[in-house]
Amino acid sequence: MGGMDILLFHSVYGLRPAVHAAATRLRASGHQVHVPDLFEGQTADSAEEGREILEKLGRDELLRRAVVAAAPHSDKGLVYAGFSWGGSVAQTLALGDARARGLLLLHGTSDIAEDASVDDLPVQLHVASPDPFESDDWLNAWYLRMQRIGADVEVHRYPGAGHLYTDPGLPDHDEQAAEQTWRVALGFLETL
Repeated sequence: MGGMDILLFHSVYGLRPAVHAAATRLRASGHQVHVPDLFEGQTADSAEEGREILEKLGRDELLRRAVVAAAPHSDKGLVYAGFSWGGSVAQTLALGDARARGLLLLHGTSDIAEDASVDDLPVQLHVASPDPFESDDWLNAWYLRMQRIGADVEVHRYPGAGHLYTDPGLPDHDEQAAEQTWRVALGFLETL
């Protein structure tokens, strides 16, 4: 199978080296990867600082930027992907794009619109267990709701890993969990 067109969204930390490294890994497996900088060059040293940038820019503006970033590529049938907060952005766009080919969520999910509906959209979530931002109760409810709207969801949990465990530049990093995540995620992309 040919590679996918992937739109990869950064976390509240901004467009950090780990996001570029993930894009490089995906490209090495034959995928076209687009990495928009929704924070326009701003990066954060902590999640709190990242949330301040997010709030200052405004969620509506950031979603508008994400839609603009997707527009030139969406006619090809994108796979939406994202890290943590970027996963919530990816989920929002994927559920609103009838041409979406897949959704790859790393460390984050989002609320699901009441009127959301998809046709067997393949979705894969990788998340720490436990995760301070993605509680078990939330994830169970999210999973059931995603199934109800027509998504084909699989969830991979990584006991003992920190929230953003795929980022080697953060204290959360867990090399073993990160490598397993990438093996599974690349396999998922091959099936699309």
